[in-house]
Amino acid sequence: MNFHLKIWRQRDADSAGQLEDHEARDIPPSASFLEMLDIVNEGVTLRGDEPIAHDSDCREGICGTCSLTINGVPHGNFKAGIATCQLHMRTFKDGETIYVEPFRAKAFPIVRDLIVDRSSLDRIIQAGGYVSVRTGSAPDANALPVPKQSADLAMDAAACIGCGACAAACPNGSAMLFTGAKLSQLSLLPQGQAERGQRAVAMVRQMDKEGFGNCSNIYNCSAVCPKEISASFIARMNREYVLSGLTAGLSNNPTRGNGE
Repeated sequence: MNFHLKIWRQRDADSAGQLEDHEARDIPPSASFLEMLDIVNEGVTLRGDEPIAHDSDCREGICGTCSLTINGVPHGNFKAGIATCQLHMRTFKDGETIYVEPFRAKAFPIVRDLIVDRSSLDRIIQAGGYVSVRTGSAPDANALPVPKQSADLAMDAAACIGCGACAAACPNGSAMLFTGAKLSQLSLLPQGQAERGQRAVAMVRQMDKEGFGNCSNIYNCSAVCPKEISASFIARMNREYVLSGLTAGLSNNPTRGNGE
């Protein structure tokens, strides 16, 4: 298979970027999108040019580092529930022109080419702190009774791989789906109850500090999520935040999108 690629090239965050034309020749239909880029980079390197910089790690849809926007859609607009590394070239038409760009969000500054700095997501998680409840070994923790519905919801939230596609797809650059998932996976379990209120306030405030926007119920976030995280976790996060404010006697609870 042959493709014409228009790939975003940018030396650093302070430099101007532009789309650059590349040809992908003799690509196996079974190759993943990242494998296709590797093949293209081999030709770029042989010509003595700088290879196209892009992130990858597990290449199994687990780590979330393959943060590419393909034809205007984070991870590509072909099949729900997959990351870029799980997208195969047989999905495209032979001879098709493909636009490849980095994730676009205010809180994701470009490092180089297709690589963005998503450490803002890490800082949101860090703001939530740790679970202080001592549960002993794994068998001891598993001995704590958890309602099945809560356990299932917590596992659904914990499936988030932190890729940032939700923020890149949102017209407001909102990370509320990510934050809601990371917050809910702890608040739904008994081990997460001790810091439940302060965790919600800290994570939401850090999210705002990083420059992410608010939710306006567009639902682009859940549509592109490679793990199909439900937008209902945004509503859960809002309830947690408001409840923690009322409990602590706080008065600064801004109105947010309800995710419902």
